Amino acid sequence: MKILHTADWHLGKRLERFSRLEEQVLVMNEIIEIADENSVDLVLIAGDLFDNFNPSVEATELFYKTLKRLSLNGKRPVIAISGNHDSPSLIDAPDPLARECGIILIGHPKANIAPFELEHFKISNTSAGFIELEFKNHNFPVRILHTPFANEVRLKEYFGENKEEELNNVLRENWKQIADEFCNESGINLLMAHLYMNKKGAPLLEEPEGEKPIKIGNADLIWSDIIPHQIQYTALGHLHGFQNIGTSEKPVVYSSSPLCYSFSEAGQTKYVSIIEAEPNKPVSFEKLALKNGKSLVRKTFDSVDKTVEWLLENPNSLVEVTLESETFLKAEERKLIYQSHGGIVHLIPRVKNQDFNENQLSEINLNQDIQALFKDYFRSKNGGQEANEDLIHLFNEIASEK
Repeated sequence: MKILHTADWHLGKRLERFSRLEEQVLVMNEIIEIADENSVDLVLIAGDLFDNFNPSVEATELFYKTLKRLSLNGKRPVIAISGNHDSPSLIDAPDPLARECGIILIGHPKANIAPFELEHFKISNTSAGFIELEFKNHNFPVRILHTPFANEVRLKEYFGENKEEELNNVLRENWKQIADEFCNESGINLLMAHLYMNKKGAPLLEEPEGEKPIKIGNADLIWSDIIPHQIQYTALGHLHGFQNIGTSEKPVVYSSSPLCYSFSEAGQTKYVSIIEAEPNKPVSFEKLALKNGKSLVRKTFDSVDKTVEWLLENPNSLVEVTLESETFLKAEERKLIYQSHGGIVHLIPRVKNQDFNENQLSEINLNQDIQALFKDYFRSKNGGQEANEDLIHLFNEIASEK
């Protein structure tokens, strides 16, 4: 059986003033094409479906149209769970209608999905936090332990009132109980979750810049060693870079976001994971690179001319430009830079003179003329940058009116 794992779509995401919706339309089409070309039997989407609790009409429309196409109008099951950017109630809301298309939406932890049957597959068994699927063209079931993101309030509601007990222990016992009851060697056994999971003994993985950090009660880290031994593949969401924190025999995979969503992700290749699985055997998986979306680039220059030259040569990107200079950028220089490229997200001026010490101007000679005093003041407030001619001229105009 072939399974596609993706996550962290963040539909409706913006990068400052720039909408990413046009790019998201293209990359959703690409994911659908990958699923079809690889004859995928099942699609898992591990949370952060939207970028906020109240997605736009356009983002919502893209989401449902993508799921419907992924499901092949009910022939291929698609299972999506909520992440920390999603409203669990919003994800749950359309579930009865979605089921008619083979789409299973899970918003809350320990959700109990009602069994149903379509022409090509059925949900044959369910429990809180668990579903089992049977396919007409496969002689074995697929079992899925599902854990959408849970904040502290939801944890108290679904996992009990004991806040002192670490979430690791709560999840360990919950997952073990489900796996021991339902996950034997006669089927494929999977776990999908939206959690900040790390491997014990390895360096902690960094959450993406701009991503809402996950803090759950007294435990902000989940360790991969709590995953039940029966689980053959764990499909994770939350971190935006592709990585396997498990083993080659039992992968625990962050599939990555489909686009670079912050400059901390600049230069990253994005992927989906294609898993081949059968009962009682190690799975194999392949990461397939996604090609759509603008590149995010961080560049540093030491002159306006070099900045403009590079920007003109790289139009199809979103850029954070740092310009090192000894004087404050002139208005015409800033205008020239912005006119040379339509995707400048940040323009950051930086002083070349890093040896400047604010204490150097702690004592100012008040006997200087007013223009010299202004220059000293400007340098003290701008890390040693010199005021340019435009600013000095403007200051002189104001001073002469006094």
